[in-house]
Amino acid sequence: MMKQTDNAGASAVFRFFGSKTVRGWSYQLLLALLLIGFSYWLYSNVVDNLRAQRIATGFGFLQQSAQFAIGETLIEYTPRDTYARAVLVGLLNTLYVTLCGIVLATVLGFMVGIGRVSKNWLLAKVCVTYVELLRNVPVILQVIFWSVVIRNLPSPRGAIELPGGFLTNRGLTFTVPAADSGWLWTLVALLVAFVLSALLSRLARRLRELHGKLLPVGRLRLALIIALPLLVWLVCGAPHALNHPELRGFNFKGGFTISPEFTALLLGIALYSSSFIAEIVRAGIQSVPKGQLEAARALSFSPWHVMRHVIIPQAMRVMVPPLASQYVSLAKNSSIAVVVGYPELANISNTLMNQTGQALEAIAIMMVVYLIISGTTSLLMNLFNRYVAIKER
Repeated sequence: MMKQTDNAGASAVFRFFGSKTVRGWSYQLLLALLLIGFSYWLYSNVVDNLRAQRIATGFGFLQQSAQFAIGETLIEYTPRDTYARAVLVGLLNTLYVTLCGIVLATVLGFMVGIGRVSKNWLLAKVCVTYVELLRNVPVILQVIFWSVVIRNLPSPRGAIELPGGFLTNRGLTFTVPAADSGWLWTLVALLVAFVLSALLSRLARRLRELHGKLLPVGRLRLALIIALPLLVWLVCGAPHALNHPELRGFNFKGGFTISPEFTALLLGIALYSSSFIAEIVRAGIQSVPKGQLEAARALSFSPWHVMRHVIIPQAMRVMVPPLASQYVSLAKNSSIAVVVGYPELANISNTLMNQTGQALEAIAIMMVVYLIISGTTSLLMNLFNRYVAIKER
């Protein structure tokens, strides 16, 4: 009897540990314990070495005075400000060049991608050359190339005159509206008009899906975008003063200047990413069944309406996931700004490390920031992907 009981107990234990679920959880638990142990060993080793070298740890240094200047900022900054504010300046510059790069790369990528599938032989070959040339040259070399090109432009005294501005080796300087609250409210009205236009378009699409009613809202949307800002501009007193750049001494004063460093970085990362986006767009367009195109042509749709209302909406379902990867890659590529001296996060973090010796903390800040930027970009693109995905009824 005792022997049978022992055999039954052993069999139960064997069945318990022989279960796939138990084995799976056991392996994961073992792996988690090993990772925790390794992380603790690594942390202890780093702390002991830092103490041996008398290097303080922690983020308290961020409240100390930075004592270094930053040439290009989106917010007020002086060398007397803290390291924390310097990091904030770098973060804002990173976000600024990333957003500008995403917009420029997307516009160029869509134009070239559509040109890749054009029936015009010359246009298609030019677009193929664009893609093959730019995507096979390292992005850092492209940034350096544009920096060299801009640095070899004429000096301000021999500036290339453009409509409303000047192009020199100091950057692009152009006329902007003078500081006036009226211009600000006009810009706000323009943004509101775009939002209302998008809502109106969505309402028209919803009515078409539910009731089959086709509302011609195109002209109404255009009128809204023009009329609302114009009305606000008139109500604010129709401000018309402009801030023109003027040559004073060795450089232009007034207006708005886009620095050579920003321009080189923006062109480098945007053109590089646009070559990949162009291939994504081409693949998305070619994924749409040819029957859709033939049906649209049979209904006498113009080429523009075929692309706008038939091809692109269906191609977006294929394009959005790889586009998200390209946007994340573009954001990370902004860290090569150090080669041209643009003061974004990585550049300022290098200066911070050299002055304070807090290398681990500076690297940790960069890792967290880029992780947040990448995660936010992926989240927004996933939300957009849900919007363009096929809705099950």
